[in-house]
Amino acid sequence: MSLDATDRAIVAETQAGLPLTEEPYAAVAARLGLAEEELLARLRAMVERGVIRRVALAPNHYRLGMTANGMTVWDVEDDAAEALGARVGALDFVSHCYLRPRALPVWPYNLFAMVHGASRAEVEVKRAQIAGILGAACRGSDMLLSTRILKKTGLRLAGGRA
Repeated sequence: MSLDATDRAIVAETQAGLPLTEEPYAAVAARLGLAEEELLARLRAMVERGVIRRVALAPNHYRLGMTANGMTVWDVEDDAAEALGARVGALDFVSHCYLRPRALPVWPYNLFAMVHGASRAEVEVKRAQIAGILGAACRGSDMLLSTRILKKTGLRLAGGRA
């Protein structure tokens, strides 16, 4: 899937985030010499083509007071994992939820859900809520607690330029 020069310029201009203004898309369009409507149409087209997944807020959980973060991992029966994963992913305190293949015999987990809270106790309560949703379909779980942020950015074009 290729990008034309304008689409590459849009990705390069927005990959570090949108400007914090009342009209961020208008500001980006002006910097690129485009009409705001064209910028928005091109972003929508890139989402529809799968070039970009979404335009979304990526909060710094630590700055929001959410200093306890845990990747909960679950060994869920394969025939129930997709439906249960969708329910877990819909929880407002889960920022990432996905299915991954197990790496037996060392790693039996196939469902991953990132949970954020202001304290470890809060994260444990949320983990218990997930366990309640998974019920008998869950054969085991663990939680990997974050100790620091190593990366807080999305994909970048090579050299940060178009």
